[in-house]
Amino acid sequence: MSGIFNLAGRVAYVTGAASGLGFAMAEAFAEEGAHVVLADIDAAGAERAAGRLTQAGYSAETAALDVREPLKIRESIEAAARKHGRLDIVCANAGITGGPPFSEEAGRIENIDLSLWDNVVKVNQTGVFATMQAAARVMRPQGSGRIIVTCSISGLRAGNISGYAYAATKAAVAHLVRLAAVDLAPFGIKVNGIAPGPFLTNIAGGRMHSDPKRAAVMAAGVPMKRIADPSELKGLALLLASDASSFLTGTVIPIDGGAMAM
Repeated sequence: MSGIFNLAGRVAYVTGAASGLGFAMAEAFAEEGAHVVLADIDAAGAERAAGRLTQAGYSAETAALDVREPLKIRESIEAAARKHGRLDIVCANAGITGGPPFSEEAGRIENIDLSLWDNVVKVNQTGVFATMQAAARVMRPQGSGRIIVTCSISGLRAGNISGYAYAATKAAVAHLVRLAAVDLAPFGIKVNGIAPGPFLTNIAGGRMHSDPKRAAVMAAGVPMKRIADPSELKGLALLLASDASSFLTGTVIPIDGGAMAM
């Protein structure tokens, strides 16, 4: 089993990598020897995040990217592949919140703002699809690659912990994982999803950090009775990016402290 998680010589591209789960993935890959491209709409944040990696002796660079622009996604991913001669891992991670859950008045179906809905779809669904599509265009000719999609347990079951738009788009991308996995399997490309439960990230303006009452409610719905740190995602991300998952594709794996078991 020695070296089965090693990523030396591989190139990874992660969207939404300036912080949170995206940075945790990028850091995990860099720690195992990959060169990592940290793509984010927050260009300054991505630079700071990449600086943390390079200061620690790892190999990283940044790409300014708004995933609401599919053509820019394709250009950025293809540029990374040309520069490095290959692209082994692409994480379609960038995402935004979908407003309050229906347990709050503003989150009830009759009160959903369609402009909010449209923006969430652009980022969480179309942006993810365009990232997967661009990755496939690069990986198919090279006959190998890993595509990892950040889904959510909100997309796997109905509940009142997230807004309609967020849950609906996360359900959609979970099925995109399955479709793309079947489509791309003959070409040596594995496609899998990660479905986090509650993690301490900056999504929703960092609400988990700033609203102790909300955080307590979220933690109460987890058998382990706590919210996870982004670093706790690193092991699963590394599994899906490495040779350790050589016969694994089309899966969406919850990492939720047992919440889906309830």
